[in-house]
Amino acid sequence: MNRNDDRSAENIRRTAERMKLARSSPGLSPLRGLGAFGIVGWSIAVPTVGGAFLGLWLNRVAPQDFSWPIALILGGVVVGAIIAWRWIDKEGPDQKGDKR
Repeated sequence: MNRNDDRSAENIRRTAERMKLARSSPGLSPLRGLGAFGIVGWSIAVPTVGGAFLGLWLNRVAPQDFSWPIALILGGVVVGAIIAWRWIDKEGPDQKGDKR
């Protein structure tokens, strides 16, 4: 085995290590940010709209002095914000996957 073979083997080893490192810790992509934006939006929108529909139904079934839809829309926004907050906290870039 000559000196050139050793260099070739060393180059192959370094290249393989770089490829393994790139696969195990990919960088942030713009699509990931767009996906996070969508998930946060949906986690607020779904409970809010669900609260509105539930409130309209409750207004017909169990009328009260207050407005069910307004109360449940506000409740949906709060629940959605909590869901979004927890998701962002879990998926934050500084956490590296080791969560509670």
